[in-house]
Amino acid sequence: MSANLSLQGVHTHIGRYHILQGVDFVAPEGETTMLLGRNGAGKTTALRTIMGLWRASRGRIMLGDQPLAALATPDIARAGVAYVPETMAVFSDLTVKENLVLAARDGPLDDVRLEWIFGFFPALRKFWLSRAGGLSGGQKQMLSIARAIVEPRRLLLIDEPTKGLAPAIIGALIECLKEIKRTGATILLVEQNFRVAQEVGDHVRVMDGGRIVHQGLMAPLAADSQLQSRLLGLSLDSHQ
Repeated sequence: MSANLSLQGVHTHIGRYHILQGVDFVAPEGETTMLLGRNGAGKTTALRTIMGLWRASRGRIMLGDQPLAALATPDIARAGVAYVPETMAVFSDLTVKENLVLAARDGPLDDVRLEWIFGFFPALRKFWLSRAGGLSGGQKQMLSIARAIVEPRRLLLIDEPTKGLAPAIIGALIECLKEIKRTGATILLVEQNFRVAQEVGDHVRVMDGGRIVHQGLMAPLAADSQLQSRLLGLSLDSHQ
């Protein structure tokens, strides 16, 4: 089954607020699609709607030929979708190991895959038996990402993973995202660090006012400072 993600006419209401107002886009299978836009454009709402944390009030969300919009969040996860929220949601009272054991839905932890993860995030090996609540912000972000990739996933939804991270950790994260893509996973990534967007993004979808206002390849947007300014209110060159 294809892991191509598509949204068709998706609307999301949160209380009396109409956040997504007819979102249409495709995230091609096996590639990384950047979801960019100003603060409040609807990017996080889009991810949470795909994951079923907020319910679409109208429209279709498809993963290949499988409809997602009517599924509960646990069923969406069982379909092979993982979500890394901006809030670095980890279980603070559990150890690093226990957090990853809980995330491994299909059985015991795979030692080979763990070594692959430790290659990107060696701090997780160092703090393997430490409580997650005692980790630094960057280490919690590593753990949050590790939880999402502890098993192979068809689709990864990742919300601002580099926020507040040191440059060395961002470099490791970039390599991790590239390697995840090489495994065939589809990635939908919200990111404000445009060095990351340029290095890992194949495609870009720009949101404004709850709608998609630009779609295309990432490279032309990265090369066009006037288009960046018009769509995002800034130049990527100023965010290296």
